[in-house]
Amino acid sequence: MAIPMIRASISQSQSLSHLLIQSLPCTLSSIDESSSRRKRLLCCTPSELNPARSEVSFSVGTHLIPHPKKVDRGGEDAFFVSNYNGGVIAVADGVSGWAEQNVDPSLFPQELMANASNLLGDEEVNNDPQTLLRKAHAATFSIGSATVIVAMLERNGILKIANIGDCGLRIIRDGQIIFSTPPQEHYFDCPYQLSSEVVGQTYLDAMVSNVELMEGDAIVMGSDGLFDNVFDHEIALTIARFRDVAEAAKALANLARDHSMDSSFDSPYSLEARSKGYDVPLWKKFFGMKLTGGKLDDITVIVGQVVSS
Repeated sequence: MAIPMIRASISQSQSLSHLLIQSLPCTLSSIDESSSRRKRLLCCTPSELNPARSEVSFSVGTHLIPHPKKVDRGGEDAFFVSNYNGGVIAVADGVSGWAEQNVDPSLFPQELMANASNLLGDEEVNNDPQTLLRKAHAATFSIGSATVIVAMLERNGILKIANIGDCGLRIIRDGQIIFSTPPQEHYFDCPYQLSSEVVGQTYLDAMVSNVELMEGDAIVMGSDGLFDNVFDHEIALTIARFRDVAEAAKALANLARDHSMDSSFDSPYSLEARSKGYDVPLWKKFFGMKLTGGKLDDITVIVGQVVSS
């Protein structure tokens, strides 16, 4: 299946046709993985979430803003959306540290997403995002690495999610975030990642979640360029302001960009950095100063609305 490559900031609302976009980095390179690899399962039971009562699908809007220094290259992210089954959305965030080894960090996530898109109808995949990651990773031969998240919607309203690293997903119902994926990292600014090297993670390290959705639920997926710069309550408020998914995706991406360039904004990224021991020098603390500011990065946002089929 042919997948168009787009190297610019885009916004589009669609009833999920195949699409692939490039742009966004991650963090570093070498990884010491000694912990046992295991499957993690998060599941919201029917008593916690009312199941969708009719067949559903996604209406999707997307927006991409490359890192200010990578606009000419389109950044180092890749993503795709598809109308397969109830809908599939995915984001891969290329690890920028590969540029120090004269490797284009965008190639690995591009190929990974292209492979994942092409394998959606594979009999062995069988609408399982973790299996999709396994087969897409095995078919990727570019050098590099990427964090990645895939979400596959069943017609009955079950959303299946597999996440490796710090790309993320939020589910919003009635103005409240009812589900979020936790980031996976070895240490601050070093997330789990699929890699061309044996030191990386595999599909077995994915955080796997199954969530029952209802018509009207909103899904926000993005790279860490979104979640490092925008708080969850800001995401929920922004989604509530827009009926159009493309406009909502654009608004979230613009908000993340604005926060990323604001040195005085106490962002999710700066809060986490301080919690991990990173801060301004001691003499600055005497003057009441602290580490603040957003994180300049590529920003990829996908907003999905659950609609009746």
